Amino acid sequence: MFYREAGQFKTSYAADQAIYPIRQDKIGILILFGFSLLAIPFIAPIYWLNSILIPFLIFSLAALGLNILTGYCGQLSLGTGGFMACGAFFSYKLATAMPDTNILIVFLLAGLGTALVGVLFGLPSLRIKGFYLAVATLAAQFFLIWMFNKFSWWTNHSPSGVISAPPRAVFGDIDVTSASASPEAKYVFLLLLVSFLALIAKNMVRSRIGRSWMAIRDMDIAAEIIGIRPMLAKLSAFAVSSFFIGVSGALWAFTYSGSVEALAFEINRSFEVLFMIIIGGLGAIMGSFLGAAFIVLLPIALDTIPLLLGLPLSVETVAHLRLIIFGALIIFFLIVEPHGLARLWQIGKEKLRLWPFPY
Repeated sequence: MFYREAGQFKTSYAADQAIYPIRQDKIGILILFGFSLLAIPFIAPIYWLNSILIPFLIFSLAALGLNILTGYCGQLSLGTGGFMACGAFFSYKLATAMPDTNILIVFLLAGLGTALVGVLFGLPSLRIKGFYLAVATLAAQFFLIWMFNKFSWWTNHSPSGVISAPPRAVFGDIDVTSASASPEAKYVFLLLLVSFLALIAKNMVRSRIGRSWMAIRDMDIAAEIIGIRPMLAKLSAFAVSSFFIGVSGALWAFTYSGSVEALAFEINRSFEVLFMIIIGGLGAIMGSFLGAAFIVLLPIALDTIPLLLGLPLSVETVAHLRLIIFGALIIFFLIVEPHGLARLWQIGKEKLRLWPFPY
């Protein structure tokens, strides 16, 4: 078989601990990235770019941030939508207050501001955990949405409360935020940015701080006994997670919806991202992308499959079926495979490496 590691020798600890220690994995990820970067912008229809690939990348980044907090550090959060709203409104205020600032700097500052908010609402994790922490982050969700709706300063005193994200260029005349920006430019920009942030996240969870997160997740008392500081580990997880989620909220407003409104980040958004990491796989970077792809593609499949089978279903029926399938899949994965699609992918690779021998 082509997926074998026979004859591949490691001569250093760094090579043995590489992200992709098997040569086939490196080649595969490079081919996938090259195809996504060089082929998809030219062959994908406009509908796929605007309605599927762009929201998939944004959701992947949000799920990645939540996975750092919940999957790697074990701190349950239901405030993802509120933190996405922070990134969207912070980036809007920064873009309007500093019109000459590069949009990448705006996204970075919005992410840092959201990280500070995440640390603030992460303080209860030093005293409570589990269900009580989930309730505390749920309170953060409601408070942040209420704040953005209540005070018109966040919308520059717009009478409608809904404002359009101001267009900004990334490099030179390359526009990825205005309504007239090409979907191909938006997709390539998001692909590069999300891939870069995912690489940073992957290296962070493999570093000392990532090991401290996982120690807190597995048993916080034992982690404290061996010298890990729970306050530093938990608050750093909240900060890093909120940074990723804040950037995803800014990207949602500037590159996808084109508007900044709190309604787009209600509690349903928090549950949607939570479903992504549960189905995709807790504690797995790949799981964030698999879960986001599943959640984004499932509604399209529910709309398409009945038509192919000749079963005309109303919009209300499809919406109810979506909720039923979401719930059933979450129960299924929690019982059968708690680590989600990422674990199934890993098991598949392990079987392929040993085929045709029994496993």
